[in-house]
Amino acid sequence: MNSVQVMVMEHDYILRMLNVVRKACYKVMKGEDINYDDFYKMIEFIKNYADEHHHGKEEKFLFKEMQTKLGKLGENLITHGMLVEHDLGRLYMSDLRDALERVKNGDEESKLDIISNAVGYTHLLKRHIAKENDAVYKFGETNLPKEIIDEINLKTEAFELEAEKKGTQKYYVDVLENLEKRYL
Repeated sequence: MNSVQVMVMEHDYILRMLNVVRKACYKVMKGEDINYDDFYKMIEFIKNYADEHHHGKEEKFLFKEMQTKLGKLGENLITHGMLVEHDLGRLYMSDLRDALERVKNGDEESKLDIISNAVGYTHLLKRHIAKENDAVYKFGETNLPKEIIDEINLKTEAFELEAEKKGTQKYYVDVLENLEKRYL
């Protein structure tokens, strides 16, 4: 698999987690007890798999080359588009964690913040993933020189192998599948 194929496959896992997050929020909305451990697992998946593992490859390899090699259009697309959305996603997750803590400490009104941050994140990421899959990745593959694409593919392969040695992919797919059994 080349780097873009790996990233698209990861998007599929991330989209599945977004469905879990939404279903968990629906339970909160209906007044069911919050399963804090499950929410923390969702946040862990998003922080470590979606952000550090997946976005890490995008930011270190593909996006970096697009910023430096594709002129003003590449710079603007990545710097003022994709990276801004990555940062916004991080803010949603930070605010979600804070809201969970407030509710645990008795602030019932912060359930609104749990739902709004979690669902806001799902909406952001669904649109973000569609842009990457349908436009950003294709723009990069079409316009970056072949030798740069080959270098990105090699770096991605090495990154994936190192993560595989640590069990990263398997661990987070297992987390996802366990949460899907409870929420979907």
